[in-house]
Amino acid sequence: MIEDTIGKIEAKIQSAEALKEDKRRELSQLLGTLKSEVAELSKTHHEQAQSIAGFAEVSTHEATRTEQNPHLLKLSLEGLSSSVAELRQSHPRLVQIVNTISNMLSNLGI
Repeated sequence: MIEDTIGKIEAKIQSAEALKEDKRRELSQLLGTLKSEVAELSKTHHEQAQSIAGFAEVSTHEATRTEQNPHLLKLSLEGLSSSVAELRQSHPRLVQIVNTISNMLSNLGI
């Protein structure tokens, strides 16, 4: 399920016409790291890992829409950040990756 969600995110990024190639490549690399970090987390905290993947999918959708709704993008990014908030101590790398992805998506300016 989590791998499917991240696969959907990757497909969304690859098909987003408004994304510049360098941003597409950077987001794809970050998603690869997110995928491995979430897979590791899912071994012990499956529901939390699903939430992170789900919010990442919604955030990517909102950031790559042709007609963006800034309010929905903001809400989805807040959800993504909140989904990792309690993991700062136990999974700092995961939190760092999610924060980087959130910042990139919010700054795309599509």
